[in-house]
Amino acid sequence: MSQQILDKSRAEIEKNANRFARKLFKDDPDSVSSLVAEALSRTTYSINLEAAIASADLIIEAIVENIEIKKEFFKRIDEIAPMHAIFVSNTSSLSIAEMSAVTKREDRFAGFHFFNPVPLMKLIELIRTEKTSDDTYTTLLAFGRALGKTCISCKDRPGFIVNRLLFTLTSEALQMLERGDATARDIDTATKLGLGHPMGPFELMDMVGLDVTLNILQERQKRFPNDPNVITSPTLEKMVSANKLGVKSGEGFYSYK
Repeated sequence: MSQQILDKSRAEIEKNANRFARKLFKDDPDSVSSLVAEALSRTTYSINLEAAIASADLIIEAIVENIEIKKEFFKRIDEIAPMHAIFVSNTSSLSIAEMSAVTKREDRFAGFHFFNPVPLMKLIELIRTEKTSDDTYTTLLAFGRALGKTCISCKDRPGFIVNRLLFTLTSEALQMLERGDATARDIDTATKLGLGHPMGPFELMDMVGLDVTLNILQERQKRFPNDPNVITSPTLEKMVSANKLGVKSGEGFYSYK
């Protein structure tokens, strides 16, 4: 969207590449440098959408979690991308079929949901619609495995597998906080030490971004108003309005300044 965002992304990618290489070659700085240089030499950056996708085989969309904006994006790139190119959305909860319907390649369209932070998290949810072809599905499975990830499959249902489970937990945690049942820190501690989760719901919301979390909750509530597991939180709305978005803004349920 801008050179500033692109520069920030480049710095993050270079940092992650160095971190990964250092884990592989702890006592071999030459191998670290060689691996990072090789990986980064295959990476290009552009704020020109047309140029970026003109010869792409696979396009992974990871823009704002808003169905209308995503549909406009896919409609636009459908006219530019090669006809053989596969489109996937990294959405964590929105309808894949609804997005694919605005394109002329519904058979080459699927959900491909990575988890945050992507370099560390091993899981990918592969979501196929009724029109996703077997060839597209097997190609994406192979691609995911080539990244060293574990791919799981599910139908095109709201929240897929992980977020369908997670947002039940998140909604309950927010309601507990709002009722004054316990503090955010104690709920997080209970989740980690009592349920064995690597982080609590409030820590996770801070990392994902409270604005992203709110968007997902609002979209799901809009589509499924009678779902008792998805209740928009006044606390979350207030914090997003105050630009307390979590790690990326320096403050959320916890302070990161």
